[in-house]
Amino acid sequence: MTTVGLLYPGHAAEDDFPRIEVMIDSDIRLPLFHTETGEDAHDIQSLRAAGAPERLLAGVEELRLAGAESLVWASTNGSFVYGWEGAHEQVADLARAAGLPASSTSFAFAHAVGELGAGRVAVASIDPADVAPLFTGFLEAAGIEVVSARDAGPGPAVSATEAAAWTPEQVKELITAADHPDAEVLLLPCTALHTAGYVPELEELLGKPVLTANQVTVWEGLRLVERRVWAPTLGTLFATREPPPGAVENRGIEVRE
Repeated sequence: MTTVGLLYPGHAAEDDFPRIEVMIDSDIRLPLFHTETGEDAHDIQSLRAAGAPERLLAGVEELRLAGAESLVWASTNGSFVYGWEGAHEQVADLARAAGLPASSTSFAFAHAVGELGAGRVAVASIDPADVAPLFTGFLEAAGIEVVSARDAGPGPAVSATEAAAWTPEQVKELITAADHPDAEVLLLPCTALHTAGYVPELEELLGKPVLTANQVTVWEGLRLVERRVWAPTLGTLFATREPPPGAVENRGIEVRE
């Protein structure tokens, strides 16, 4: 059994993770600890507060007791809002406290883009105009070219509660508006959006790989413990290795290298 511990901010689309467990259909477990978030807002001050060390470290012992072999802070804007160096410090603090390899969803996106062999991306964000560019800067620090980026614009941001209620049709409208012909991959960075159940639909719509926040979060936790799974129902990212002989496409089968 492989166990990836997840630190998830508040309550929104956390039910994506047990769904992913079922879709992988393997001996992988994803125990989750809900961190405190304070106000459900996507302004810079609130996001930095959500990713503060004391809030993240509160869940470390519970996840250790659950048998976690790696930890992932399942928040994109709660990590990139600290900048490239600050996000490194954030996960380093987690790793030291837990005695386990640790990462965050922001780094998961950077690593997943590399896994796909891509260098140019489009970003479909629901963060406000003063927050979304921070993710662009984070990706550029990772050596990734952002050829197109869409944000929520000025005014009140979409809250996590509101994002969790978005329909697949709304998500499809968002990514279609954000896509660019030069982008090799499209990134959908909000962990409050329910996307686990229809990533292949998004990829078919755009004709290219789509990376979603909850999808890459799980992939990153598995990457940290060098575990590979074959689960094409979770999109191209989970089908970057040839399946083992006799693999069935709707099941998650481990690929050992």
